[in-house]
Amino acid sequence: MALGELGRSHDHRDRADAGHGLAAFAELPEAFQALLELVLDPGDTFVTRVTAEAVLRRKDRTGLAPVASAPAVADDNHADWIETAVRDVFSIFSDDRDDALELCAELSWETGDRVRSGARRLQDILAELDPVLGPAV
Repeated sequence: MALGELGRSHDHRDRADAGHGLAAFAELPEAFQALLELVLDPGDTFVTRVTAEAVLRRKDRTGLAPVASAPAVADDNHADWIETAVRDVFSIFSDDRDDALELCAELSWETGDRVRSGARRLQDILAELDPVLGPAV
């Protein structure tokens, strides 16, 4: 996959572009692994931020999974940028935040230890949010 190759570039901007593009293919095993690596990019947290936000904007289980996998092994700096992406994506609409909380609850029961741990951390972050716009009436 060409985006996977781009994700191994020496240029952080290329890796960030790869993370953004790969988000659309997160359900593919090779894309999932590449996304996880980009969320934990050792060279530049800009890549972490862009990739995490792109995947979270899917607002589905497939998008939350690589981000949920990351906190279990992320250092404090990466964890901060992942949290920033979560806040940016889910702090506008309460319905989006509530849906993400549900998905995290599912992930915390149905997957491996790393995802379970990260999903619980994401739940904590999401629970602290007070979205700007309430539920649609």
